[in-house]
Amino acid sequence: MLYYLFNYLDKHDFPGAGMFNYVTFRAAVAVILSLVIAVWFGNWFIKMLKRKKISETQRDASIDPYNEKKVGVPTMGGVIIITAILIPVLLVCKLHSVYTLLMIVTTLILGILGFADDYIKTFKKRKDGLKPRVKLGGQILLGLIVGLTLRFSPAVQINETVHLKIENNKEIVVKSPDVKSTRTTIPFLKNHNLNYADLFRWAGPKWMYNLAWVFLVLLTVFVVAAVSNGSNLNDGMDGMASGNSAIIGITLVILAYISSNAVTASHFTVMYIPGCEELVVFLAAFVGALIGFLWFNSFPAQIFMGDTGSLTIGGIIAVSAIIMHKELLLPLLCGVFLFEIFSNIDVEIFKKNGHKHRIWKKAPLHDHYRTSYSDFKKAYPNTRVTFKGRGEGFNTVHHEVKITIRFWIVTILLAAFTLLTFKIR
Repeated sequence: MLYYLFNYLDKHDFPGAGMFNYVTFRAAVAVILSLVIAVWFGNWFIKMLKRKKISETQRDASIDPYNEKKVGVPTMGGVIIITAILIPVLLVCKLHSVYTLLMIVTTLILGILGFADDYIKTFKKRKDGLKPRVKLGGQILLGLIVGLTLRFSPAVQINETVHLKIENNKEIVVKSPDVKSTRTTIPFLKNHNLNYADLFRWAGPKWMYNLAWVFLVLLTVFVVAAVSNGSNLNDGMDGMASGNSAIIGITLVILAYISSNAVTASHFTVMYIPGCEELVVFLAAFVGALIGFLWFNSFPAQIFMGDTGSLTIGGIIAVSAIIMHKELLLPLLCGVFLFEIFSNIDVEIFKKNGHKHRIWKKAPLHDHYRTSYSDFKKAYPNTRVTFKGRGEGFNTVHHEVKITIRFWIVTILLAAFTLLTFKIR
C-alpha cells in the first residue's frame, strides 16, 4: 500500500518518494517493520495467552522425557511470525506481483493449517492434533497452486541467459527472450542449469516439455511437503527452528537478489527472473519476523511457535526456492531439516525391523544429542545403535542451549557452502 502511495507521490515530484523504487530500501524497511511488529505484538500476544492460560499442556514435566519444566509456556507463537510478515508485505511490496501473491497464499494456507493443528492440541486436548492426511492434503493443495501458477500465469517469465557487453564505452545487458522455462539451478555444473525437459527426451520434442512441467508441478508438491515437515520436526528446542530458519532466510534473500538483478545474474551465470525483487522484500520481512520472534523464543522460551509457525516457515522456504528455480539447492541449504526427516524415517524402520538396530538414539535428530547412550540402553537393552555418542547423561537445560547453538552453526556452514557453489564449477 505504501509502495503505491509513494509511487504516486514520486510522479508528482514529492521529495524522497522515489526511495520506494529501490528494492534494497524496501527490503530494509520490511526488516525493520517486521522486527518491531514481532517484538511489540509478541509482547501483547504472550500476555494475552497467559491471562487466558492458553499453553501447551503436552510440555508438562510429568510426561517430558528430559525432565525440562516448561509448564505454562504459551503456544501458537506462529501467529506472531505471520502477523509480522504480512503487515510489512502489505505495506511495502507490489501487491499486483504474482510472486507476492504466491507468498501471501503460502503463508495463509500453511498458517491456517498449522493453527488448526495447534487449536486441536491446545483446546481439544488431543495431543495428535490434525490428522496427518489432512495436513498432507493442505500441503499438496498448496504445491498444486504454486506449481500450476508457475506453469500457466503469463506473468511468470524468465531469461535463461544473461550477459554483459561493452558498446560505445557503455555496459549493456543482453538477455535471452522471456520464456517459461523448465530449467533449474544446480550446483557444481559449469553453466549451473539443468533442464527437466532433458529427462524426457525419449518422449520426443512434442511431449518432452509437457512432461517436464508435469514433473515440475509434482516436484513442487513434494518440496513443499518435505521442507514444511522438516521445519516442523526441527521445532523442538528453544530457538532451534526460528534461528535455523532465519539463517536460511538470509541466504534466500541473497539468492533472490542475485536472481532479480540482471548484472548479478550475469556475473554468477544464473537465470534472470524479472519481478523476483518482490521476493527479496518478502523474505526480508520473513527474516525480520523470525529474529523478532527469537526475542521471546530463545532460552528460556516465553512462547513456542507451534505448528502455526513451523509449517508456515517451511512452506515459505520451499516456495521461495521453487520460484527462484533453486529447489535443488534446498537439500544442502536445509540440511538440518533433511536429517531431522531421516531420523524420523529411522524410527519407522526401527519399529518395523523388530527393534534390532537404529542409526540414532532418538528422533527427531536434536533429541539424539540430549539422550545418553546409557539411557538409550535402559530403554532398549537388546538394540544396537550406529551413533552412540557420549555415555554419560546430558539431559540438562544447558545442554539444550548448546545443541541449539551448534545447530545454528551447522546451518551457517551449510548456508555459506550453498552460496559458495555458485563459484565452484
